[in-house]
Amino acid sequence: MSQRITIDHREMSALRHPEKAHRPDNPIQRKPSWIRVKAPNHPVYHETRALMREANLVTVCEEAACPNIGECWSQRHATMMIMGEICTRACSFCNVTTGLPKALDTDEPRRVAEAVAKLGLKHVVITSVDRDDLADGGARHFAHVIQSIRAASPETTIEILTPDFLRKPGALEIVLEARPDVFNHNIETVPRLYPTIRPGARYYQSLRLLDGVKRLDPSIFTKSGLMLGLGEEKMEVWQVMDDFRVADVDFLTLGQYLQPSVKHATVEKFVTPEEFDGYAAAARSKGFLQVSASPLTRSSYHADSDFAKLQAARNSSLKESL
Repeated sequence: MSQRITIDHREMSALRHPEKAHRPDNPIQRKPSWIRVKAPNHPVYHETRALMREANLVTVCEEAACPNIGECWSQRHATMMIMGEICTRACSFCNVTTGLPKALDTDEPRRVAEAVAKLGLKHVVITSVDRDDLADGGARHFAHVIQSIRAASPETTIEILTPDFLRKPGALEIVLEARPDVFNHNIETVPRLYPTIRPGARYYQSLRLLDGVKRLDPSIFTKSGLMLGLGEEKMEVWQVMDDFRVADVDFLTLGQYLQPSVKHATVEKFVTPEEFDGYAAAARSKGFLQVSASPLTRSSYHADSDFAKLQAARNSSLKESL
């Protein structure tokens, strides 16, 4: 006899997001056919999951309920989320738990580096929760993780996806001294929507952060992205692209926002693949070295192959300038 399982998104949200409990419910819409994915069942997926558990590591793939987890983990591509699983921010789009984080785990850099070596990664993406409770926003911890990976797996290229380090003077310099290969920080949405979507962040702080990377070390690739479908207008997306180019951002990612629970921001629109193609064409015309735009695009999705394309695009651009 079969048993029907009912998932109560309100109960799930109350457990992970008590700060959102007072918000009215936003019904979760049925996803269109172009963004449905298969349930993960590949043997390598389970191996990757077991390794993360064995090393006591947190992944953004799980915490953010990424739709690509089955595909990525089946290729041993796991994006590790350092500094715990509790974030000090309460963004209305994000599925990561909000609250008071625990003390930093000083052994975490070693465990991350060992996991990278065991997975045999050519390219790794390391992200984190926001740690507004720390004087440097977690910058030194990022640096220690980068240094540990370099020691354990010197051939691996390293991409970091950092918080905005709002009101954390000197934090960016600390991270850049460790010389990541790619510095990623997501703008997430257009400036008009920040008060409701990213209330704890500031659009121009994020732009200054990305611009600061290029000022301090132009050799480091910069990357940023937006979620579409939150109510943004096309002209607003184009303006963000222009702001990115002023900051000399190399790589742009655009993906569809998916609502984690009834207490999160609603999906205002499911952007079609054809519309994503149009955004990608506009971005390329503006001079980005690399563009990834599709409903399932996420910051670390296909990051390894995209990094190779990014390097090739820079080399081609340098040759053309000679």
